[in-house]
Formats: sequence, C-alpha cells, structure tokens
Amino acid sequence: MNLSRKGLLLRGLVVTIALALFLGSSIGFWLRSQLRASLPQLDGSLTLAGLTAPVMVTRDGQGIPTIVGRSREDVARTTGFLHAQDRFFQMDLARRRAAGELAELVGERALAADRAIRIHRFRAEARQAVSLLTTRDRTLLDAYTSGVNAGLHALGASPFEYFALRQTPAPWLPEDTFLVVLSMFVALQEPDGAYEATLSTMHDVLPPQMFDFLAPRATEWDAPIDGSTLARPAVPDAHSYDLRSRRRGRPAFELPERGRETVRSGAAQPTRLALSGFRQSAPTSSDTFDSGGAEGLGSNNWVVSGAHTADGLPLLANDMHLTVRVPNTWYRAVLEWPGATGTTRRLVGVTLPGVPALVSGSNSSIAWGFTNTYADWSDIVLLDVDPGDANRYRTPDGWREFERHDETIRVAGQADQPTVVSWTIWGPVIGPDYRGRARAYRWVAHSAERLANTLTPLEDATSVLDAFDAANGLGTPGQNLVVADRDGRIGWSVYGAIPRRVGTDGRLPASWSDGTRGWHGWLAPAEYPRVVDPPSGRIWTANARVVGGDMLAKLGDGSYEVGSRATIIRRRLDAQERFTKQDLLRIQMDVSADFLARWRELILQTLTPATLNGHQAREQFRQIVETQWSGRVTPDSVAYRLTRSFREAVVERIVRFVLVECYEADPSFDYFTVRRRESPIWALVTERPQHLLDPRYSTWPDLLVSAVDAVIDEAGTADLRTLVWSDYNVTAYRHPLSAAIPFSSRWLDMPLRPLPGDLFTPQMHWGSAAASERLIVSPGHESEGIMHMPTGQSGHPLSPFYAASHQAWIDGDPTPLMPGPTRHTLMLEP
Repeated sequence: MNLSRKGLLLRGLVVTIALALFLGSSIGFWLRSQLRASLPQLDGSLTLAGLTAPVMVTRDGQGIPTIVGRSREDVARTTGFLHAQDRFFQMDLARRRAAGELAELVGERALAADRAIRIHRFRAEARQAVSLLTTRDRTLLDAYTSGVNAGLHALGASPFEYFALRQTPAPWLPEDTFLVVLSMFVALQEPDGAYEATLSTMHDVLPPQMFDFLAPRATEWDAPIDGSTLARPAVPDAHSYDLRSRRRGRPAFELPERGRETVRSGAAQPTRLALSGFRQSAPTSSDTFDSGGAEGLGSNNWVVSGAHTADGLPLLANDMHLTVRVPNTWYRAVLEWPGATGTTRRLVGVTLPGVPALVSGSNSSIAWGFTNTYADWSDIVLLDVDPGDANRYRTPDGWREFERHDETIRVAGQADQPTVVSWTIWGPVIGPDYRGRARAYRWVAHSAERLANTLTPLEDATSVLDAFDAANGLGTPGQNLVVADRDGRIGWSVYGAIPRRVGTDGRLPASWSDGTRGWHGWLAPAEYPRVVDPPSGRIWTANARVVGGDMLAKLGDGSYEVGSRATIIRRRLDAQERFTKQDLLRIQMDVSADFLARWRELILQTLTPATLNGHQAREQFRQIVETQWSGRVTPDSVAYRLTRSFREAVVERIVRFVLVECYEADPSFDYFTVRRRESPIWALVTERPQHLLDPRYSTWPDLLVSAVDAVIDEAGTADLRTLVWSDYNVTAYRHPLSAAIPFSSRWLDMPLRPLPGDLFTPQMHWGSAAASERLIVSPGHESEGIMHMPTGQSGHPLSPFYAASHQAWIDGDPTPLMPGPTRHTLMLEP
C-alpha cells in the first residue's frame, strides 16, 4: 500500500513537472512568436495607402535603408513607415516626454516628471504649430503621419515594449512630430531656468567681486574661433570678502548630495537610463524619471577648408554627444527623389524618429553638423503680483489675470491626477525663488510660430549662406551649425531662433512689468552671428564660447562649457597643415588627458616627503600618479582615476565653503550648474588666499592633503593599484525597460565594456553619455564619407540590426557613410 501510494505520488510529480515544462515551453513559444510577429517585413511588397507611385526601400547589412520615391511626399510617407516599424516605442517616449504623458504609459513612477513638464503645455503648442503650417509643409507632415500609422498597423503585433507594459500604442498625430522636436528642447536646454536661478542667488548673496569671480564669463580654456579674449576676474581680496573670519566659530557645512561634482557609480551599479528623459547625470544608478540636465551632454564639430585637405575638398566632422540608450537617438537613412531637370535629390545622414527631416549629414551640395550652443535661450521673469488680488499680475498694459489651465495627467492603473497650470503673457508660472518672489519663464521653446518652420530646414540649401538663411530663426533647440559646401566654402552660425532682448542681457531675473525689459521679437537672419571662410581655414565648436564681442552679446550666456574639448580640438587642427578623413577620425577618437594634467602636477606638489612620512597609502598614491600617468584616459588607468577623484574632492571642499552662504540662503541652490567653475577653482588652489580657506584647514596644503586622504578612504581598499578608471566610469548603454524587466539586461542592453575617454576628452564616454554618431564627409563625395552610430538601426532585440553598428562605433573603425551592398528589398505600392 505504501509502495503503491509512493508510486502514485511519483507519477503525479512526474506529470506535474511535465505539465509545467509543457506550459513553460508553450508560453515561451507563444512569447517568441509574438515577438517575431512584431518584426518588420524586409523583402517582398506591401501596400502603402497614399503613395502616388511605387517606392523602393533597400537595406544593407546594417539595416540602413535607401528610400527611392517619385516625390518628396512619398519619401516622407515611407520614412514615417520605416520609423514606426523599427522605432515606434522610442518615438512614443519622446512625444510623451514633451507632453507630460509618460505616466499614462508606465504608471506613477513617471508622475513627477509629467508634473514638472506639464507646466509648459507643449501639446497645446504643438497643435498650434500644426495650424500654422504652410500648405506644402502640412501635406508633407500629413504624409509622414499617415506613414507612421501605416507602419505600426503593418506589424504583425505591437512592438514588444507594449506587451511588457500591457499597453496598446496610441496612433501618431501630426502634432506629435512637433512634440518630438520639443523633447529635444527638454534634452538640450533647461526647462526650469536652473542656471539663471543659481546666478540670481549668487548675485543676491555675494559681494560683486565674489560673484564675478565665481561666475566667470571666460576661462583659460576658451578657444573661440574668432580669436576674441575676455578678461578673467581676479581672486577677491580680504577687504571684499573675508569669509574665513565671517565663518569662524560657525558650524561646518556639508554639501547636499545633489551639490556634488559627480554622482559616482561602481561596477556593481552600471548606469541605468531614465525611461523618459533624453539626458541624465552620469554615471548614476538611479531609476527615477529625470527632467533635468547633465554635464555629460555636449558635442564636437569642425570643418576645414579645401586648402587644408589632401584632396582639396572641404571636410566636415561632427559627433553629437547625448545619452546613448538602446536604440540610439538617431536613425540612419538615404532619401532620394527626382529633382529639377532630371537630377536626383539625395539626402544622406541621420534622421530623428518622429520627424521627416534629415538632422545631420549631406545633401550633396552642403554637409552640416551640430553642437549644443549653451547660449541663453530663456529668461526668468519676476512677477509683480497685485497685493490686493493674488490672481493678477502687472504687465506693460496694466493688470492682468493669470491664465488658468486645467490639465489631467492620466496614470496607468490609477486614477487620473488633475493639476492646474498658470500662465502669463511671457510663459508659464514656475515656483517662487528662495525669497518668495513669483516668477514666470520665457523660453524659445514656447514659440509655436517658430516651431512650425522646422520640418525640412536645410535639405534645399546649396551653399553655406543658403544654409544659414534657412537655419537662422528656426524654432529648434539652439545649435552651433557648421557647414561645408561643394564650392569649398566653410562657415559657422546658429541654428535656432535668437530673441531680441531689450533692456536686459538676460543673465539675471528681472521684472518685465513696465515694458522696459523683455523680448521684442526675434533677430533677422542678417543680424545673426556668422563666421564664413576664416583666414585659418578652420572652424571648431564644442559647447564652449565660440565668439566674443557683439556676436556673443546676441547669444548671451546659458552656462558655456569650460572649453577643454574645444582647446584640444583646436590644438590638433593647428598642429597639422593637411588633413584626410582618417586624420579627422583620429581627432574624434582622441582621449588625451590634457585637462587634468595640471591637477596631476598639483598632486605631486602636494605629496611632499613631509606629508608622505609614515603614510603608506599616500606614498602609493603618489607613486601611481607619478609613474603610471600616460597622458591618455584609458579604461585601465589608475593614475587618471586617482587624479580625477582628487580634483572632485578638492572642488567639493572649496565649494562647500566659498558658496556656503548661498547654500544656506537658498535650499535649491546648486553651484554645479556653473560649467566654467574650473577657472575660479584653479585660481584658488594656486593663489591660495587665506581669507577664502575653510577654517577647518590651517593651510591650503592641508586641504589638498585631506582631499588625497578622502580619495584613499572612499576607495575602501588597501591596494590603490586596483582602482582602474573603467570601474569608476561605468559605460553602460541600456534599453529603457531593461531595469524594470527581470533578467532582460543581457537580451536588451549593449554588453558592458570598458571604454576610454571622459567628459573632458574629444572622444567622450561618461556613464551613459557618449557620441551618438560620428560623421566625416565632404559634400558631393558621400561615398567616401565615414559614419559611426552606437547600437543599431532597429529597436527590436530579435532583429539582426539591433546592435549591428555598435562594435565599429566602439572600435572607431572607419565604416562608410553610404549603405553597403543591398541585402533586402521591399517595394511599397500605392
């Protein structure tokens, strides 16, 4: 009986296990079949309603499409079709990020980000931009929109992300294309005026000399293309600000966690991507939805005239630095349609999924590229609220009531969240400052009439000046635009709309209520800063100050980068008379540690025999920095990591003291929005004024030695030789959902790999931020051009194109700009 019962139990267990295995395999088979159903069709033919003639789509081994159509509208329709087939979830995130509608897709974890961005009412603005389109542009946008929805509908199943989120993708609307453009404003500029608010607090709290010193308009790293120089403020004397005496006997102040030079990460906590944002501080292990800025964002570009190239043709190089996620921001494509008099119009480069235009590349007549300007694209307006009626504020035309807009934030799985947004004639009401003053925010991003002109901005330009006339005044995020044309000319100008400021330079918040200050329209193209065919035959930009004088005054200051990359690039360009494409690629891949070389020397000066006596860890620290420094930022460099960490520790010790009164006055104050802080910090550590030294240190060398000790203590190891740079700077490129789906990282993310570079090197790798593309091209000679792109063309992990270009991007292989041999051909029929 017992044996019989045991036999039955055993048979039952076997049946249960078999059933579980069968169900598991069945579910796995079903999941895989659903995933495969969401792959796009690559060969054969499909019907695409709205086409006026057949369109041929060929793809090479990396999945790069060449679209050959009979009209620009047919090409736009097909571009939308391919964007949706390969990248719809990415497009959806971009439009929702700008509209403040992420929580509707992913739930309450996006609620804070939605609330923060909803004040801008970008969906309403995008609708208005659609209503302002010309007939030609509306036709083009409608064709693209129809193509997107057709591409989504033609998939056998929704993109896999919607299955994971248990959601259904919403159809694409014409206004969504403008929301994608606005999402780039959120990525590249400040949605909240943080830098101007920082300057305002400093201006209020500090003596004028100290304010000018700590918020410099120039640094020793400036490398402007016009050769202009600006005076750097001197260290204020004790008569101006004897902070050491003022603080003696006061409690020591520690920086808040946000007030740190960087957020550190380790190998066990690789960078995770915020699902919604286009940028985030890096490295970080945060899974939160972030609306704010990152120091890691930037870009490099330059052009050299034909007088300085081996073949006599001008050359353009461009690499745009963004948060690299999976899939990448850009989608490569070649777009072709008939031109006038039997010619062929051809655009080659990168597109932005959600938008029908070529973003960067060549149209055979011109080649162009971008870097973020960090000029001043916004102003905080102090509001004069009626003391007797809090619903009114003063304007140049008298008292006016605030506009109140009822917004509803939908949250997946929860009740809707109502919110009220207040607006003024200048823009949305943002939170009060630390003094309780009501504020509004004037931002270029709020200009629908400018936004409406952004669909196909540069594709018809045939010369440098044509390009500038087309780009100056567009409602796009302000960019440094560099152009080379087929006639051999090169130039720089600004892509975007520059406000015409009256009565203010825009650096500090001010009241505009009496009409003496404000924006009075926009600069005309003829008024824009432009540099064309400089005598040197070289132009470069890298997010730092590009020009001076009147041109700089028109651009204003939105916290320019310190200039390390610009200086290195200028040095490389000046050091050579003739260039090939491979020469420019070497500059793009440059990881010279020029920026930290002087900090290394400071370490060697600090760790004297007296400070080393009896301190083995300090001795090892010095020995590594002295003997293992290669002058390059390589993944295995311990010397670079120790030097970088030392600099951060010194910066934090200085900032927590010299800015203490700002931090105490304003709980939201953050000095690290001032990107040019290197200059005043370096002046302090070299000139060593006693009146600006934290009282917890007797001398400046004491502060510097304490920074060394802090690096040693934080290392948590007795052997500093194990502290390689790649363990500190974990370069991780992840899919937005991989952190939320268990065991999916190996399937969805790019493999973790140690990479060279830092924030301060032309080849920039910093957490999840890196070059989102690398382009080198001479207009009209695209077949000889070079292009890199991380990850791959497809957003589908089962696609052969999911990571097809990633390895070449990592290795810096000179892969071609034009697609390779055709591997797939799809005919789209009317």
